[in-house]
Amino acid sequence: MAAISADSHVVEAEDVFVGLPERFGDDAPRVVGAGTLQDSIIIPSKGPRGVRRRMGFAGMRKRDGLELQRRTGHKPEVDDMRDAEAKRILAMGYDGLRAGIRDGAYRHEDQDEDGIEAEFLYPGFFGLFSFENTELLVACQKNYNDWLHDYASASNGRLFGLAAIPVQDPQAAVEELDRVVKKGFKGGCIPCTAPPEVPYKDECYEPVWAAAEEANFPLSMHVGTNAYVPAQYRQKSPLPRDETFDYASTPNTVQRTLVDLMCRGVAERHPDLKFVVGEFNAGWIAHWLDRVDQGLLREHRFKSRDFTGERPHEVWRRQFYATIEDDRPAVLTREIIGLDNLMWGSDYPHVDSTWPCSMQVLDEIFEGVGDDDRRKITRDNVKALYGI
Repeated sequence: MAAISADSHVVEAEDVFVGLPERFGDDAPRVVGAGTLQDSIIIPSKGPRGVRRRMGFAGMRKRDGLELQRRTGHKPEVDDMRDAEAKRILAMGYDGLRAGIRDGAYRHEDQDEDGIEAEFLYPGFFGLFSFENTELLVACQKNYNDWLHDYASASNGRLFGLAAIPVQDPQAAVEELDRVVKKGFKGGCIPCTAPPEVPYKDECYEPVWAAAEEANFPLSMHVGTNAYVPAQYRQKSPLPRDETFDYASTPNTVQRTLVDLMCRGVAERHPDLKFVVGEFNAGWIAHWLDRVDQGLLREHRFKSRDFTGERPHEVWRRQFYATIEDDRPAVLTREIIGLDNLMWGSDYPHVDSTWPCSMQVLDEIFEGVGDDDRRKITRDNVKALYGI
């Protein structure tokens, strides 16, 4: 049973950044070191923090002599970049990526290798959503959407781009949403965290929500796509960073956003607007929805009034979706989360991808699960959501 990935990615070409340095100077991203080991997207004004390698690590897993390491029910382990062939490929930068990563016309080769019928595409450069300069953000996202449209159009119907929507400027967001809908986009992306001074429950976003709802245009919030946070809102922990803790607790970064959307009026005012929680996995959602429900009741009781609104589980099932990769806990709690609210994604070509063994991973995480349920999560739900 071929699958449809609801969460895959692109690696941006230089065209995405054309004209930006001339307009915005050192605050603008650009590609440097193309075709070399230093091939990166950089923002000069940010110094070392502004460097992002243009890589598609999962695409290197088919190189000669490599034996994939993988635990049952899980994606392949992180690759060993000390390998001589890996070093040779890395030294070519963007030019060393598989043809299907660089050109949508060849992406079918990577899909066929993995048993994938089609993919919905998120950015690879998450910095698209976090520029402090809103004018730069709008310009970069327009460039990206035009490039993504061309990349996906070359695939003969096997790629669907998710447009970047610049919600930090609501008027520009409505204009860009209208433009990308006319270009044929099926859905779009917004930051997984709103600007801290203007949360998503703020009335300024109402035109964006209304436009997306009217256009039947789902809005995705992908892990890592945070809005810019001014210095006064940044909280410095007294504890040193712990990479394992940070990776394991990524759902925390979207949960505040979800409460704003689900519990503070947005979903109630726009009951036909759909939201996607991208690459946060979903095994945590069944328990978390119960905690939100309890929190709402406690909040109102402590204020000496009864809660009379919709319960979180109802709102979630009507309007919210989550993508999963190798997440068997989500599969096992699908009846609580909502069988119709889960969508599988391969995350190709990122390092967390299940490629090129997605079918084996799916067989393992769906062990003991009926074919109808598997078909919904790996095919039918994404097709219904985006109308393909």
